[in-house]
Amino acid sequence: MLTLLVTLVILNYLVESLIKILNYRESKKPLHPTLANLYSESEYRRSLEYSQANFSLAIISSTYSLVIMVVALVSGVFGSIDRYVRDQVQSEILVALAFFAIIGLASDLLDLPFDIYGTFVVEAKFGFNKTTPMTFLLDKIKGYLLAGLIGGGLLALIVFIYQETGSAFWVLGWLLLAAFSLVMFMFGTTLILPLFNKLKPLEEGELKEEILKYCAQEGYSIGRLFVMDASKRSSKANAFFAGLGKSKTIVLFDTLIEKLSAREIMAVLAHEIGHYKRKHTLFGFALSLGQSFVIFAVLGWALRFPELSTALGSEIQSFHLSILAFFIIFSPLSFALDLITNSISRRNEYDADQFAKRTYDGEPLKSGLIKIATDSLANLSPHPLAVKIYATHPPLLQRLTALN
Repeated sequence: MLTLLVTLVILNYLVESLIKILNYRESKKPLHPTLANLYSESEYRRSLEYSQANFSLAIISSTYSLVIMVVALVSGVFGSIDRYVRDQVQSEILVALAFFAIIGLASDLLDLPFDIYGTFVVEAKFGFNKTTPMTFLLDKIKGYLLAGLIGGGLLALIVFIYQETGSAFWVLGWLLLAAFSLVMFMFGTTLILPLFNKLKPLEEGELKEEILKYCAQEGYSIGRLFVMDASKRSSKANAFFAGLGKSKTIVLFDTLIEKLSAREIMAVLAHEIGHYKRKHTLFGFALSLGQSFVIFAVLGWALRFPELSTALGSEIQSFHLSILAFFIIFSPLSFALDLITNSISRRNEYDADQFAKRTYDGEPLKSGLIKIATDSLANLSPHPLAVKIYATHPPLLQRLTALN
């Protein structure tokens, strides 16, 4: 079993590295004629330099993570941590909480140099970073607290369910996760996001009047429309839609309002409303629940095998070690599920684009998409394999072609 775990970790690294290499090489090829004039010569060179910097950082970081993981597996580090925790506490729930707290904190600290370099060197070099060291530190602290309160609470309940129900664990565990996911899907934007960013209603003015007019035309109840201070961390522009019914929320980055014209913002907003009107958000939520159902079902079956724990260096079967080993083994199936969900996501982006074109105007949407992509020095010619496996949005060329 240990050999299988190490092999899967290495294979996953090799596949991801191959795709990164192919994607980077593709980015250096001449741009398609439709895109050739979007960058000036100097900006195109900057985009290539940005791609190279991110590629180098990703390869070094993933190689470093691979070495750490293989050494931890082969040397039985996870089993040693389990034994140490068991010497300190008796409750299985506390053992699981302490184990994952140690693993999570260690993993984050090991990755910290790459996070710092990516934020304060790579992103800063190309003019994107707006994060101050204090904001970076506060984000880390808040992240730890949320992980402890929310993640720890969910984990404690799942371990309790496992102890009390045995074979029925996976059904009840999935129902608990589904209920939590529903709450976060409906209210996460207004419950969690304000801990990191300020959300304020869009100010009165020509843009808001245009938005209200469009929403009335399309029979869309505006719900909550916020502007987020994304410029606090990055100069990159974006927008997103979340929630359902009365909880539906559209968030526009302040950088989007700064960089795009009123008609371009309106077209992007029409695209986001398209996701709601075409029921993409509802279907995406249902799809994620279906995906988690499959994971819990397979997990319920896999927990019958004590070899999952012993492969990580433990002499006894434990819930938390089995889960850790399971998700390593599960990676090929997770890869397949991601292929399906990402494909559906890309299809929905095309559909939302067409909705915006049909109900508002395709031209400002095209120019808005171009500004968002070029302003962030995006890779305009990603490798088709990278798109199929990882991309939730179609490449810019394909979106422009579809809109034309």
